[in-house]
Amino acid sequence: MKLHELQPEEGSRKKRNRVGRGMASGNGKTSGKGHKGQKARAGGKVRPGFEGGQTPLFQRLPKRGFTNINRKEYAVINLDTLNRFEDGTTITPELLLQEGIVKDLKSGIKVLANGTLDKKYTVKAHKFSASAKEAIETAGGKAEVI
Repeated sequence: MKLHELQPEEGSRKKRNRVGRGMASGNGKTSGKGHKGQKARAGGKVRPGFEGGQTPLFQRLPKRGFTNINRKEYAVINLDTLNRFEDGTTITPELLLQEGIVKDLKSGIKVLANGTLDKKYTVKAHKFSASAKEAIETAGGKAEVI
C-alpha cells in the first residue's frame, strides 16, 4: 500500500444532510421540522423534564427523607482480605492504600469479620465490628483503634 492509495473505509464517511434545499432533497420546505410549534422554531428546545406546562413528574412526587451532612462513610475491609500479608505485619490504612486493597480512605477504615484469619497481625483501623476484634485477638493479634 502506498500513500496515494489510502482512502477511507467503505461507508465510514457519511455526507451531511443539507436541509431546506428543495422538495426533491426530501428535506425541503419545513426542513424536516413539521408545521409550526415550539420545536419548529429557531432555538426551540424543551428543557429536560418539561411536560408542556403540566406539572412535571419530579414536582408531583412527594419529598422524602433528608441527607445527613455529617455522615461518616467508612472503607470496609474483611478479615479474609488481610491473609495476603506476612505473619506479624502491622496493618495500617496507609499500607492498605499502598497495596491497592482500598481505593479511597473516605472517613476511615472499618474491619468486618467476614472470613477467617490464619496469621496474627496488629491491625490499626478506625472501627472494628465486635466479632472482627474478637477474631483478631483469638488469632493472637492486636486490634488498635486509631
